[in-house]
Amino acid sequence: MKREPEKGLLTSPLPALNDLEGQSVPPGLPAVIDAHVHLFPGPLFRSIWEWFGRYGWPVRYQMDTPELVTFLLSRGITHLVALHYAHKPGMAGELNTFLADFCASQPRVTGLATVFPGEEGAGRILREAFDLGLAGVKLHAHVQCFDMLSPAMEEIYRVCEERNKPMVMHVGREPKSPASPCDAHELCSAGRLELVLRAHPGLRVCVPHLGLDEFEAYQRMIEVYDNLWLDTTMALADYLPGCRPPPLAAMRADRIMYGSDFPNIPYAWDRELKRFLGLGLREEALALILGRNAARFFSIPGPRDLGVSRGPGPNDWPS
Repeated sequence: MKREPEKGLLTSPLPALNDLEGQSVPPGLPAVIDAHVHLFPGPLFRSIWEWFGRYGWPVRYQMDTPELVTFLLSRGITHLVALHYAHKPGMAGELNTFLADFCASQPRVTGLATVFPGEEGAGRILREAFDLGLAGVKLHAHVQCFDMLSPAMEEIYRVCEERNKPMVMHVGREPKSPASPCDAHELCSAGRLELVLRAHPGLRVCVPHLGLDEFEAYQRMIEVYDNLWLDTTMALADYLPGCRPPPLAAMRADRIMYGSDFPNIPYAWDRELKRFLGLGLREEALALILGRNAARFFSIPGPRDLGVSRGPGPNDWPS
């Protein structure tokens, strides 16, 4: 008997929130690196926003790439890590050139490469992207429908290990949409990623959304595996239904990074940042999660002892 696919969080589109936004990073927070910001060429961005509006949630900040970077940096974010992903074979090279050219003129933006797992010349595409100056690679199993244990992925893992480049890999099961081209609950699980981490101890992997919805499994895994990190994207916003992560104060602080998912969010840009001051985190843990972990993971040049923000401004990160 054929098993019915498991339902995900996005069984129907979610509403926008009309919450107020601040004009700067909340005072009292350490310097903030946003480790999960999406940058795409304009036409592709608009297609993504249309998909989100139809199947996910209304995207609040529909800005072109230069405008959205200015928006975040002018509000006190010190540095951005820019992510994109190829939706089909044959488009990664052009996307990588776009992002590498943009980042070359933006010292406060670090860009990651993309590649479509299994496409012809995937290893070459990735090496060329790293040669252009891109600092790692972003993959999205819900969109690209890859099996992280497949032979096609071995080539990508090998190139990242050879070049000592990190990987941001959305292989958490959620937020899953019925409009996705594959069943993310079949392709994605903490257990499958654990097999990858064991087989490739030199591969550094960050899983977004704190591993939604297998929070406890990922909490355990970052205690065990020094090559695994998590980012916070959308998991702290009290927005996604059923999203109840463990308290960050109970998790390994040197393996968690702040990320916003900007601009593809339905609420204020600083919604999650405002919550950090009420999470009971020690000052050292805040500094690690909000900046220092990302600086190390992505090899972002700059000071490691990031000071506390006392108001608007660049938060002591070099411009």
